[in-house]
Amino acid sequence: MKVAVIGAGSIGGLMGAALARGGTATHLLARGEHLKAIRQNGLRIITDEDTWSVQVPCTDDPQDIGPTDFVILGVKSYAYSSIGDLLEPLLHERTAVVPAQNGIPWWYFHGHGGPYDGRRIESVDPGGSVSAVIAAHRVIGCVVYPAAVMTAPGLIHHVEGRRFGIGEPDGTKSERCQRFAAALNAGGMKCSIDSRIRDQIWVKLMGNATFNPLSALTLATMAEICRFPLTRDLVAEMMRETVAIATSLDCEVPVSIERRLAGAERVGEHRTSMLQDLEAGRQMEIEALLGAVVELADLTGVDARRLRTVYAAVSLLATETRRYALPGVRQENERGTTSTRRTS
Repeated sequence: MKVAVIGAGSIGGLMGAALARGGTATHLLARGEHLKAIRQNGLRIITDEDTWSVQVPCTDDPQDIGPTDFVILGVKSYAYSSIGDLLEPLLHERTAVVPAQNGIPWWYFHGHGGPYDGRRIESVDPGGSVSAVIAAHRVIGCVVYPAAVMTAPGLIHHVEGRRFGIGEPDGTKSERCQRFAAALNAGGMKCSIDSRIRDQIWVKLMGNATFNPLSALTLATMAEICRFPLTRDLVAEMMRETVAIATSLDCEVPVSIERRLAGAERVGEHRTSMLQDLEAGRQMEIEALLGAVVELADLTGVDARRLRTVYAAVSLLATETRRYALPGVRQENERGTTSTRRTS
């Protein structure tokens, strides 16, 4: 079994390191100082308990790797349409692609069944640009729960969590899912196969669609948003709208809003990935986390006025930071291969 990781930042790097530690032939695609550090010192993972490292082949040229059995996408979802030149040399006829992303994926309605089966979501697949690069039949859905951040070239701080949920879009428990889960588990992660992977997507979205944009707009941590009564109430209302959209699409969200808020507050003074991107001058991942949710509300006729309002505000924030080149704010490079810490 051979695996390649496109975008060996926080989550992509953590998954690649775990696979390599478990004995899977793993190859990383990285650039610049990160590439140099991995080649010299291996990929190092820091946890609260210890530090471990793996020597793993790393390159900036996918031709050095060749066809693989699995490709993990560790880049942000807005970069998917631009990675064709990186992805193509890694594919053979049966290569599976595992997008380690937050939010609504472009493949959401592939294998969905029902009235929306095969429908394209414009927010995350504008003009079919992502579908043209990544064929939906290759996709294994993946929901990421660990929190990690790349603190220096070649160095990833694994903050918490080892759980990954994967699943086929059509709900089958395929042999390729079993192989991938076993390999990730062998490296110390907890990867389970879910026949209803979209349910997990919506559970994660309860936090991503609310705390991420609000943190960028307010510059507040998750705990600060929870402690301030007005924003706590706003998050709760946005979560209710999110659950209503999920329910309209025949998904089950088995986590209560209060439990979700309590969990977010326990995370503490954590700045979400969207806030980290804003502060670092990277493009914010707005469409997958919120824009697509609003689009699905329009599709299903669900009232999502609060989600829509916050989406409008954070979209304007992104536009203005580009327009005025605010201090410390710049656009992510074209391929967007640096990923940041994932949040609950």
